[in-house]
Amino acid sequence: MALKLTLKPDERIIVNGCAMRNSSRRHVLTIESQADVIRGQDLLDPDGVATPVKRVYFLIQTALTRTDLRDDLLGPIQKQLAVLATVFAGGSVAQIFEAANFVSIGDYYKALRALRPVMRHEEEIFARLTASSPMTDQPQPSAPPAQVAPGQAGLSPQVSQS
Repeated sequence: MALKLTLKPDERIIVNGCAMRNSSRRHVLTIESQADVIRGQDLLDPDGVATPVKRVYFLIQTALTRTDLRDDLLGPIQKQLAVLATVFAGGSVAQIFEAANFVSIGDYYKALRALRPVMRHEEEIFARLTASSPMTDQPQPSAPPAQVAPGQAGLSPQVSQS
C-alpha cells in the first residue's frame, strides 16, 4: 500500500536517512515501497531532549533515521522503555508497551507514534509540578541522563536545522 504525503511549503522530511526539504509550494509525494519516513514536525531537536520520555523518543528517532546505528541502539531503547513502564500507569503503560513491541519488530515510526501521547502526558505532569512549586524561579532538577551504550553518547540524526 502506498504512502501519500502532502508536504507543506518548505517542509522537511527524512526518507531512508536522506533529509529533504520541499520547495516553496505544496506538493504531494507518493512513496510506493517500504521506506523509513518521518516528517520534520515529528523530529525532536537534540537540544530539546530533557525528559525521560523525550530521551527514549530521540533514541528511537535516531534508530529510524540512522540505520547504521540500529543494532547499537536496540538495547538502550529497550532498557529505557522498561524503565518508563515502571514509572507510568494506566494508558501510558499500554502506549509504552506498544512502542516496545514496534521497536522489537523494527517499526520505529509506529514506536514514535505510540510514544507521542506519553510525551504529552509527561509534559502535563511537569507543567503541574512547575505550577505547584512554591519557588518557581528556582531551577528545577533535571532528569537523569539517558543510558546509552558505551561509545554512543551524543547520537543525533544528522539533520541540520536551518
